Amino acid sequence: MTVYITCLLTSCFPSLDTRRLKEVFLKLGIKEMDLNDGKQNGSQSYYIIAKYNEDFLIFFSEFLMPGLVDTHIHACQYPNAGLGYDRPLLGWLEEYTFPLEAKYSDLKFAKKVYDSVVRKTLDCGTTTACYFSTIHTNGSMVLVESIIEQGQRALVGKVNMNTNHPDYYGETTESSLKETQNFIDLLLNKKNDLVKPVITPRFAITCDMKLMKELASLAKKYDIHIQTHISENIKEISFVKELFPDQESYGSVYDSAGLLTNKTILAHGVHLSDEEIKLLADRKSAISHCPLSNSHLKSGICNVRKLLQNGVKVGLGTDISGGCSPSIIQVMQGALASSVHLCFCCDEESKELAYEGEYPLALDYQEVFYLATLGGAEALAMEDKIGNFKVGKDFDALLVSMKDSSSPVDIHMPYETKELIQKFMYLGDDRNIKKVFVSGRLVKSL
Repeated sequence: MTVYITCLLTSCFPSLDTRRLKEVFLKLGIKEMDLNDGKQNGSQSYYIIAKYNEDFLIFFSEFLMPGLVDTHIHACQYPNAGLGYDRPLLGWLEEYTFPLEAKYSDLKFAKKVYDSVVRKTLDCGTTTACYFSTIHTNGSMVLVESIIEQGQRALVGKVNMNTNHPDYYGETTESSLKETQNFIDLLLNKKNDLVKPVITPRFAITCDMKLMKELASLAKKYDIHIQTHISENIKEISFVKELFPDQESYGSVYDSAGLLTNKTILAHGVHLSDEEIKLLADRKSAISHCPLSNSHLKSGICNVRKLLQNGVKVGLGTDISGGCSPSIIQVMQGALASSVHLCFCCDEESKELAYEGEYPLALDYQEVFYLATLGGAEALAMEDKIGNFKVGKDFDALLVSMKDSSSPVDIHMPYETKELIQKFMYLGDDRNIKKVFVSGRLVKSL
C-alpha cells in the first residue's frame, strides 16, 4: 500500500474531479511520505491519501481513521436486539437469551444470523470484534467461517456453562472441556491470522470453580485470550457471593480460578470495589465498557474515569443484545452521555462540582474516540497490531465521509478534521463509512 500526505485543496477547487485533482496534487509537488509525517501547517490541513489497488482520494469533509474495536458482543443474540429491556439481567437471560441461544444447534439458523451480524458490524466500522457464540461447537465454527469469509478480525469464544442453567441449554463439566478443546483445535487449524479462539466461561454463576480452573489451564496452554462478565448487576453480584462464600469478591473468584491475565476481557465492571479495581490493574486485565447495555438492562453506570485513573485497561462493547445496537458509533455516544450522567448521581463531591459547572467524571470526545480504537486494541492486548496508524501495524481503517448524499449529517461549511470527528461521533452512523479496510483488505465500499 502506498500512502501519501497531501494538502487538500478541494475547498479551493470544488468542481475538480478525481483525475483533475490528482493532476493538481502532482503539480504541487506532492511526494510519497511516511505515514507519521502528517502535520498541521498554518491554516492548511494535511490529509492521508491511501492507495489500495486503485487510488482513492480523501476529499473535503472526509477523513481516514483507525478501525473500531468491539470488545464485547454476543453474535448469537443479534435477533434479540431491542427486545426484553423491561426485564433486569437475570430475568432477561431466562426469558429471552437462553431460549434464543439454544436454537444454534440448527446450523442453517446459525449461518443466517452469523452472516448478518458480521456484515452489519463491518458496515458499522467494526474491524475487530470479540465475539461470544453459544455452547455449540459446530455453530461456533459457523461464526468463524462467516468472519473469515467476510474478512473481519476477531476473537471467537464457544460459551461454557455447566451449572445454574436451564435443562434445555447447558453442559456437563466433561463435555464443556472436551468441546472447548475441540473448538480450539478446529479454529487453530484454520491457520488464519485474523481469527483466534478466546476461552469463554459465561460468568461465575453458570461455571463452577473446577470448570473455571480447567479453562484457565487451557488458556495458559495455548496462550489465548479469556472473556467473561463481572459485576454487571447487583443481584448477580449477590448470587455470586452465595455460590462462592469463601471468596472475598466477584473478582477474587476469577483470580482464584486463574482467569485474570493480561489477555482477559471482563464485560461491564459497573459495581467493582476499590480492591477489585486494584486487582484488575495488577493482573493487567481489561474492562469492556458497555454503556447501552448497562442502561437498557438497568444495571447501573460504570465509572470509566475511575478505572482509567487506577490503571485498568478499558475498551468499548456493544454487548448485543443487552445493547440495542451493533454499532460502536452509538456506543461512543452512550459512553459520552453516561459519563455526564454519572457526574450528577455519584458521590456528593461530584454532584456539587457538577452543579457548579465542573464535570471531573465526564469523558470528552477524544477520550471516547481512544476507547473505541487504540483503547480497545489495548484491552484485547492487540495494540502491537491495531489501534492507530503507527508504522508497522496492520492497516485497519475507515474512510469516513460527512458530506454524502446518504449522510444523516448536513455539512454547510469547512471544518477541521477534529470537528468532523466530533460530528461523526455524535451524529454519524454506518452511512458515513464509505470504505472499511481490515489488514489492508477492502471489506466495504460504498
